[in-house]
Amino acid sequence: MCRHVFAFRLAMIALAAPAALLNAAPGLATRLVSAAVVVTFMGSYVLFRDWERFGPLLLRHPTLLALDTLFGALLLVAAGPDSTLAYVSVCTPFLAGLVYSWRGAAVFASLQSLILLLVHAASKELSTNLFQSVLFPGLCVIAGAAGVTLRNLLLRFGEATRALTTVQARLAVTEAVAAERARLAREMHDSVAKTLHGVALAADGLAGSAGADRVDAALVKQQAELVARSARRAAAESRELLRDLRRENDPEHGTDVLAELTDHARDFTARTGLPATCRPTGGPGVPPIPPAVARQLLTIAAEAMENAHRHAAPTRVDVHAGVHGDLLRVSVYDDGRGLPPGTSLDDLRRAGHFGLVGMVERAASVGARIRIGRGPHPRGTEVLLELPLEALTTT
Repeated sequence: MCRHVFAFRLAMIALAAPAALLNAAPGLATRLVSAAVVVTFMGSYVLFRDWERFGPLLLRHPTLLALDTLFGALLLVAAGPDSTLAYVSVCTPFLAGLVYSWRGAAVFASLQSLILLLVHAASKELSTNLFQSVLFPGLCVIAGAAGVTLRNLLLRFGEATRALTTVQARLAVTEAVAAERARLAREMHDSVAKTLHGVALAADGLAGSAGADRVDAALVKQQAELVARSARRAAAESRELLRDLRRENDPEHGTDVLAELTDHARDFTARTGLPATCRPTGGPGVPPIPPAVARQLLTIAAEAMENAHRHAAPTRVDVHAGVHGDLLRVSVYDDGRGLPPGTSLDDLRRAGHFGLVGMVERAASVGARIRIGRGPHPRGTEVLLELPLEALTTT
């Protein structure tokens, strides 16, 4: 919205600048008006072009908007109250309402209204056309109130959007946990149940061999060893599945993602010879993560490390994890050659490269946001995962 306001200001300043320069007296007045044109136009252009970068500066320093208002008043005096600069004056309190709330809107609406009245008085139109003289000052007050109202609506909409995102993330985590439980049930059927069935068959064979008229000691020993190996395998599979189920049923014993990432980095270095480090960032400690969610995060991190090793030719891989505000943030960065310019998920999908596509889908399945690119680094590739902490508080 602020960017649209500055786009409108640019158009109005461009239309009124010739009239302001022609009406200015030769000499110092012309130079002042020219400087005012350059300052107001370039200031509006910079904020229109890169609002995300310079907008916070305007938010922290209201004096910048006051300075712009004074330069605009100089142009208004030169161009006259009937020029398009009067509409630029109305934009100022509207912008102040958007950025500084009702106090800023009141200050700048009063300042701009006073400037407009003084300009009309100086042009001797205040007494000849009273309605025309008070029209734009009144519009300044209305514009300031409209800016404050729109700001409140946008803030409420933002809060509603964040609440909706949190609910969606919680639902996604709940669905992931339910899907993981179904997976564990399938694995229990496909692994433990089948292993125990093999134990039963081996035991039947052992019983048959032991009850034969002529007992083959070598065969009995072989079948007994088979029963023992199968039983140990079933016990190990049962312990692993029960450990995962116990972690899911008890949130206090969730997965330590930072420790798991450290183990992944250590194993990655030992296997590939590529230096990989894992360091904590942000606030103190990382909360326990439900195993179903942690498995997706760890899989994405492992895939990012493998992609760096296979495709990027880096000299190192840095893994960071920590809590930043209300987000759990996991980052995998390599200093390799980076992604080709213009790479998109659709291009990768059509080319049959499903690694990055799978990472995006895994992140979406647990309600996390993922960004893949250079990030703030001068080169290389960073895979950044952000998961709302509120999404982890599932029942």
